[in-house]
Formats: sequence, C-alpha cells, structure tokens
Amino acid sequence: MALDDLAAPMSRLVDELKRLPGVGSKSAQRIAFHLLGTSREEAERLAGAISEMRALIRLCARCNNIAEGELCPICSDPNRDHGLVCVLEQPTNIMVVERTRSYNGTYHVLHGALSPLRNIGPEDLKIKNLLERMREIDVREVILGTSPTTEGQATSAYLSRLLKPLGVKVSRIGLGIPVGSEIEFIDEATMLESIEGRREV
Repeated sequence: MALDDLAAPMSRLVDELKRLPGVGSKSAQRIAFHLLGTSREEAERLAGAISEMRALIRLCARCNNIAEGELCPICSDPNRDHGLVCVLEQPTNIMVVERTRSYNGTYHVLHGALSPLRNIGPEDLKIKNLLERMREIDVREVILGTSPTTEGQATSAYLSRLLKPLGVKVSRIGLGIPVGSEIEFIDEATMLESIEGRREV
C-alpha cells in the first residue's frame, strides 16, 4: 500500500515512525496498523509512557547516563567502585557492559565520538564534566571503552592525551571486539573478554 493511499492521520504516524532508527517504510506501516488494531487504552498507555519518559528522564549530572533524578542509579550506588570509570560513547553501551556482570565500576557517557567528517569536535562531546570529575573524585583508572571504529579510536587517543597528565591510569578495552564494529551490538562474552583484556594507553 502506498503512503498516499493511507488516511492522513495514519500517513502522519507512518512518517513519524520512519524517523525511528532501524524502522523503514514497511515496518512503520506494520507498526501503525498494529497500533490501529489495539484498544484505545493500550494506545494511550504507549503515548503516556512516551510523554512520561520525555518529561522525567534527564542526563545524570555526574556521568551523563539517563537518569530520573540528579544522579543515575549507578552513580548513586555506594557499592560501586567510584575509583574506576569506563568511558563509553552512548548510554546504550552501558547495558552491554552491565550484562557481563563482572564490572563494578562507574561510567562516563560522551554522547558521541569525534568525527571531523560530520563536524563533531571535542566541544560537541561530554568531556568537560569528565575532567571535572577527575578533580572532584579520587579516580585511579579510566577505561576507554569507545567503539573500535575510526571515530572511536580517534576519541580514545584524544582522551588519553587529556587524561594522562592528570596522573590517572588510562587503559583501553581489549581486542575481543572486532575493529569496525559498534559496541551496542557486542555479545556479553566478547564484552567481558574486552574489559578483562584492557590495556594501559
């Protein structure tokens, strides 16, 4: 069915769904028709959950992870090792590391990676509060967990140059992750091998 054949409200919904990552035209149409077939209560629950998420979720003041309050659950957990910080590109990367069930440190989320081709420089990443954190908290090691892509490697090298003069140990995740892959799609066993096989940089 062509988009022009849909009623205007359905067409608008399909257009919005296509903006979601990984959702093409056919998937957007399937989701729209599925939602049309649900009860009004189910549709309102979904709309309410989206609105509530947008209203209540913000970035953790310390690590830039998603949070409901000032600090995320990891930063506010006294049982975590706050002297160990794993730097990642996106909040979704945290779930990959957490699934290994072997890392008990904290995180810092950059919300991107350096990419001159896309005009993303150091000022576009959440680096400033990482440096502030180094001064405020007794951090003994920073693990650079950026993806092994060209952008991730460049980001890792840049952060290493910034952090080493501060006297903190700087390590890079091990080579269990193939070059060119995204952290988000790595399985738990590979992620565990990478964390345990990290090396100082």
